[in-house]
Amino acid sequence: MDQTTLLLALLPIVVIQFALMIFALIDLIKNPNPNGPKWMWGILIVIVNILGPILYFVIGRRNY
Repeated sequence: MDQTTLLLALLPIVVIQFALMIFALIDLIKNPNPNGPKWMWGILIVIVNILGPILYFVIGRRNY
């Protein structure tokens, strides 16, 4: 497997990761009352790649 094939295989994962991170951060900013402190969720969303935004949407997001 050459580098071009590897990059093309990883590109969808990188795009999904960035999209999830952006959507989660926008939702966090708009959400007046998440489950837990906003600073904690912000760090978790940015630091813990794909899993951080998913955890926010499953656990941290409260209906508002």
